[in-house]
Amino acid sequence: MMSEPQYKRVLLKISGEALAGEASRGLDFGVINQVCDVIRQCVEMGVEVGIVVGGGNFWRGIKDGSGKMERTRADHMGMLATTLNCLALADVLEQLGVEVRVQTAIEMRAIAEPYIRSRAIRHLEKGRVVIFGCGTGNPFFSTDTAAVLRAAEINADVILLAKNIDGVYSADPNKDPSAVKYDSITYDDVLAQHLQVMDSTATSLSMDNKIPVILFALKDPQNILRVLKGEKIGTIVKEEP
Repeated sequence: MMSEPQYKRVLLKISGEALAGEASRGLDFGVINQVCDVIRQCVEMGVEVGIVVGGGNFWRGIKDGSGKMERTRADHMGMLATTLNCLALADVLEQLGVEVRVQTAIEMRAIAEPYIRSRAIRHLEKGRVVIFGCGTGNPFFSTDTAAVLRAAEINADVILLAKNIDGVYSADPNKDPSAVKYDSITYDDVLAQHLQVMDSTATSLSMDNKIPVILFALKDPQNILRVLKGEKIGTIVKEEP
């Protein structure tokens, strides 16, 4: 018997790089299948799942376009990169028997629904997974900010931040062997210490809307289920420690 999930509606943020596996570019369908199978199990537990996915495995506007392109156009390319990931996730989820809808912040009606909040919530209530593409639809905003924005709009209980690192550290653990991992930390401390959880815009938005963020490693996709069941995985960022 599965333990009851601690959250009813979640916003799962997956970095594009995580979907690329060891290659760090493109799509690793072995990894995507594992992630989608865990999402299927979440849905079967009765959890409503919204997903925002990054595009860094194809293009990162601020990094790949820096100094070579106008920022707005580079960011628009990044939004299209997220859509590639959305469609890949949607296809694998459908193969696993999960009902899914892709909604994009920039209209591309031939391949996805336009983002409409009320329609997204209706899909979630019907047990469908909703994948949000194109970030916020605006340049200068990261997909982390998009994840917090969508979480606030759909009234998600928590943001699950699945990254290539297993929590929030006092310093970069790859560079500083004395870096300490936090089990829990406040938004204020994250902002004050400039910790690499999300960018400051995303962190401020989650703080203003009082949405807890749990950051954990996607390397083992089962971590998503563990977090939902209330196991102490990664780091939780919230108002009070």
